[in-house]
Parts: sequence; C-alpha cells; structure tokens
Amino acid sequence: MAVRLDELAVPVIGAPMAGGATTPELVAAVNAAGGLGFLAAGYRSAAATAEQVALTRKLTDRPFGVNLFVPAEPGDPAAVAAYRERLRPEAERHGVVLPEAIGPDRDDWDAKIAVLLAGPVAVVSYTFGLPAADEARALRAAGVLQVGTVTTPEEARRAEAAGMDALCVQGPEAGGHRATHGVADRPGEVPLLDLLPAVRAVTGLPLVAAGGLADGASVAAALRAGAVAVQVGTALLRAEEAGTSAAHRAALTEFESTAVTRAFTGRPARGLRNAFIDRYGPYAPAAYPEVHHLTQPLRAAAAGRGDTGAMHLWAGTGHRAARGGPAAGIVARLWEEARAAGR
Repeated sequence: MAVRLDELAVPVIGAPMAGGATTPELVAAVNAAGGLGFLAAGYRSAAATAEQVALTRKLTDRPFGVNLFVPAEPGDPAAVAAYRERLRPEAERHGVVLPEAIGPDRDDWDAKIAVLLAGPVAVVSYTFGLPAADEARALRAAGVLQVGTVTTPEEARRAEAAGMDALCVQGPEAGGHRATHGVADRPGEVPLLDLLPAVRAVTGLPLVAAGGLADGASVAAALRAGAVAVQVGTALLRAEEAGTSAAHRAALTEFESTAVTRAFTGRPARGLRNAFIDRYGPYAPAAYPEVHHLTQPLRAAAAGRGDTGAMHLWAGTGHRAARGGPAAGIVARLWEEARAAGR
C-alpha cells in the first residue's frame, strides 16, 4: 500500500526504537491513531525481522515502516581492548564475563534487504548511513518509499544523491543513538528548529522532524519550521504497548537530565544521565558495534537487578513529558495539542 508522508491523517510517526521498546502492538496503535508506525530491525536477525513484519501485518491493515541500521567499518581492536580492561573491575563486581573476542557484525544487513525485497513494506528508513545504490534501486523498484536519517545538511545532500524519497532530520535533542553517518563523527549541536531550515536550504525532499518532540507545542513548532511530519520516540516509551522495562519507565519520571555518551555502544547516544555514563563515558572509544557487544553482559545484568545507575536508559530531552496510557491516545493528544498551539 503506497504512502505519502505529507498526506498522513495525523502527521506523527512512531520512532523505530531498537532493543525492544518498539513492538508490533505499538506500531499498530500508532497506525490506529492515524499516524505511521515503524518497526525497528536494528539488532534483530533477518528471520526475527520477518516475524515482526508478519505479526504487524496481522495487527494493522495500514501501511507501516521498517528501520535498518547501516553497517559500519570495524572499530580499532586496541581501543576496544583498552575499554574492556577499564570495564573489567565493573564486570567482576557483578559476576559478569566480558567477551574477549568480538567478530565482524553487519547486523544481518544483506539478509534483511532480501527479506524486504521478498515482502516489501510501505516505507524503509535508514540510520547510521545510506544503502548502496543497487540496494536503493531494488527497493525503489519494489515500490518502497525510502527515508534517510540525517543530522547535518551535508548528510542530507548525500541522502538525496543516494535516491532517498524523504529525510528524517534528527536534532541533538533526540533520545537514543545519534544518527551520524560516521561512527567517529562528532554529533552536531544545532537545535532541531534551526537544523530543519538549514537542511531545507539544500534539498527539496519532504522532511520529518525528530528530537525532543514530547508535547503539542514542540510538535507544532517543528511543523511550522518546515517538517511534513514529526517522529516521536521518547513520548511513546511509557505507552502501554511499548516494550519499555518497568525500571526504564520509572526512571523517565525520576531522572532530571540526559547526556550524550558512547559509554554503552561506542556510538553517541542520548540517555538519562547516570553513574555508568559519568564513570565510563570519557573513556569509551568510537567503535560500534564492538562496544555494544562488549557492554551487553553488563547491561543485561544491570537490567536484571533493576539498577538504573548502570542501565542504558535512552531518552530525549523531553522525557519528563512522556505520558502513560494507550499509544493511540498519546498520539491523538499530541496532535490535538499541536493543532491548538497553531501548527
């Protein structure tokens, strides 16, 4: 089913939050509110992605999207080894064994592309870079609308040249991973409302705004700044259909501030500022997904004991405005507030 991002009944897109927060039920709920739901294929195998797509199709007859993580070049093994040694006392304190060898990981990219060509969804978006020209051409021929996630005007230029149909413009306020195309890239600090016109100056593609949009006023401001739709993630983390853990849900209302860190994955990501970020953030190398795999046992152990001082608690700057309840109601309220604010 074809979809146009500038013709959504409600111009709100559910962010594809990898790691379990986004569920097929959440996608269907966003769709039910008139928006566009997105599955997160990052960290999932191609087979698991296909299962999620199939389940989502059972829950909604409306178009939805799938987000892919573009694989990166391997990180510096020496830097990863040095970080492992720094983390080792933490691991020993909690009875955790850190992986000594981390092999290449392309996030099952080729197989996921094959899955999406065999059973195309309405929209595919890309984070951390762009597909190869032949991959983009094949998906376009299959009728898939493709969205490149960008954080700078230069990334926007590259995305348009790569044949993207639309751009998701991610501001620094966004929770979770910054979508910089290079692992070692320093994430920009231009606020979303200034970044949107800067990207608009270099491309005529439809723009989706993302980053810190957790209430109607911010949604309205992003639409006035030139976006055809907004993408919200943190605003949905407390929704009934989200896969967010109980500890993470509580932390969203308890923690005061967020920080951008490489401590957990090796890529810059915004989360609730906690002791782990403060202790290890300054030493984490720009190596992804190696650091992600290195810290996975630590993060799993912290989650198991509900230790919010050591968990990765992705959240945007608007996290205190996140609300509970059914996701369809959250989306509807955001849109009602945005209209009242003069979108």
